[in-house]
Amino acid sequence: MPVSVQLPSALRPYVGGADSVELDVADVRSALQGLAGVNAQLYRSICDETGAVRRHLNLFVNDAHIRDLAGVETQLKNGDTLIILTAVSGG
Repeated sequence: MPVSVQLPSALRPYVGGADSVELDVADVRSALQGLAGVNAQLYRSICDETGAVRRHLNLFVNDAHIRDLAGVETQLKNGDTLIILTAVSGG
């Protein structure tokens, strides 16, 4: 069973409207790079030119934010869900 990458609605047009992408990967960094193979613009919407996750996005592995784990080096196992959420801000 691969890892499921759940996408917010703003990124779904890059994958034909799908709400998720299935990838066989070992860690979050590999999942992000795998998304580049699916659609280069999708990857550029998630990561900046240095490969860092853009500041307006939050990534969770199952129910834990990757900043509370090992960041993009967080290991993934079959059946995990990587959730990409857009940040909410304003006043």
